[in-house]
Amino acid sequence: MAYETRYRSRGSLALPGFPPGVKWLIFANIAVYLIYFFGSMFSTPPAPIFHNLELVPRAVIHGAIWQLVTYLFLHSLNSFSHIIVNMLTLWMFGAAIEQTWGTRRFVEYYFICGVGAGICVVLVNLLFVDPMHQYPVIGASGAIYGLLLAYGMLFPNQTVLLSFIFPIKAKYMVMIFGAIAFLSSFNTNSPVSNLAHLGGMLFGFIYMKTQFSTRRVASYGGVYTRTAPKSSQPRWRFSFSPSQWWKEWKMRRARKKFTVYMKEHGGRDPWTQ
Repeated sequence: MAYETRYRSRGSLALPGFPPGVKWLIFANIAVYLIYFFGSMFSTPPAPIFHNLELVPRAVIHGAIWQLVTYLFLHSLNSFSHIIVNMLTLWMFGAAIEQTWGTRRFVEYYFICGVGAGICVVLVNLLFVDPMHQYPVIGASGAIYGLLLAYGMLFPNQTVLLSFIFPIKAKYMVMIFGAIAFLSSFNTNSPVSNLAHLGGMLFGFIYMKTQFSTRRVASYGGVYTRTAPKSSQPRWRFSFSPSQWWKEWKMRRARKKFTVYMKEHGGRDPWTQ
C-alpha cells in the first residue's frame, strides 16, 4: 500500500527537529523519571504510588484501568539506557511522523499503540499466565515500536542507522525488530516485555490499515476524498460516515448473496431463461 505524505523521503540520513508532540512527550517522560528516581531515594522500596502506576495485569482486570496509560511514563531505575533509548527513538522517528500527520494525529497514534500494547499484555497474562507469576510492566516501548512500524510504512526506503551504526532501509529495520521481538517473546525469563513490543506494532498496523488507505471509498464506511495541496503530489483525507458504512455493508451483503445464488444455479439467471 502506498502512502502520500507531506514528508518526502529522499533516501538519505537526516536529523529531525523537535515538533511539539514529540517535545512534550519527551519532557513528560523525563519529568516522571526524575520524580520516580529521586522519590525512590527517600523511600525504600519506592513509594506505593509508583507501584499503582505500573501495568499489573491482575490489577487492570480488577479495575486499575489507568495503568494502561501511566505505565508508559515509567522507566527502569536500574538502567538509564531504558529511558535514553526510548526517548532517542521517539525523537528520531516520531518527529518525521508528527511533521507528516500533525500533532493531534501523532499523539493519538502514540497512545493507541501504547495502550494497545498494554491490552495485549493483560489479555495474554489473563489467558496463559498464573496470577501469582504475573510481573509489572513499565516503559514506553510498546508505543515506540508502534512508531517504528509507522515510520517503516510511511518512509520504507528512507535510510536509517540500525543500532546507530549500520545504514539500512526503514522497511528492513522494521522487519528485523519485529522478528526479534517475536522470537524473543518465547523466552519467558526475559526481563523485557517483548509482548508489549509486538502489541504496539499490531495496533499500529491496524491503525495504519484502517486510517490511511488510498482508495476513494474504503471498507466499513470510510470515504476518502482527494485534495489538491500546494505541492504537485496528491494527498488523501479520511472521513468516517456511519450512514455510508451501513449502505456499503448492505451492498456487500447483497453482492455476496447474489454470488452464492448464481453459483448454485450454474451462473444462469432462471428469470431470464
